[in-house]
Amino acid sequence: MTETMYPFLRRDPLDVRASTEEKARESLELRRRVLDELLTPLAVAAAELAAAFRAGGRLFAFGNGGSSTDAQSVADLCTAHGLPAVSLTGDAALVTALGNDVGFDVVFARQLAALGGPGDIACALSTSGGSANVLRGLAQARSQGMTTVGFAGSGGGRMAEERLAEHLFVIPSSSVHRIQEAQATLYHVLAELVSADAR
Repeated sequence: MTETMYPFLRRDPLDVRASTEEKARESLELRRRVLDELLTPLAVAAAELAAAFRAGGRLFAFGNGGSSTDAQSVADLCTAHGLPAVSLTGDAALVTALGNDVGFDVVFARQLAALGGPGDIACALSTSGGSANVLRGLAQARSQGMTTVGFAGSGGGRMAEERLAEHLFVIPSSSVHRIQEAQATLYHVLAELVSADAR
């Protein structure tokens, strides 16, 4: 039973080490590649976001599952640099109330409608680029005149197809793990660029 549930326990320690080294190599190569390819768009986005912060704008970050923790990281990075930011996934009572009473598809859109406005920033994270509530959040943000930033994987999904994010960063991978690792690299660089220019 144990071997069925945890097949990695049967592996030779050398296999585990080789697998770990291969994953680390893949992650590093992808991070370097996206930084090389997206550095100019990151700089463009950073300049716009810094201007929004200087004008009094706030950042609202959101995503589902692992991307919700990334949204919290984005908000934390901003606040660590003295920039006003909040993760829309941080209030479990509000998220579950909206999900239960109105529908999970609108948990981010409803919060943005109540909290956001022109000059603010919406930062959406999704490995697939196709989460309905993330897409509706971006659409709501755009309708309110907010600057929209999106992080997606694979081909960008509907986030790319529907052009919902003015600044869209697509990670060219189908691995959820590699996508999130590369996204983390990008939003850390973006935060550093923004904070250097927002004061």
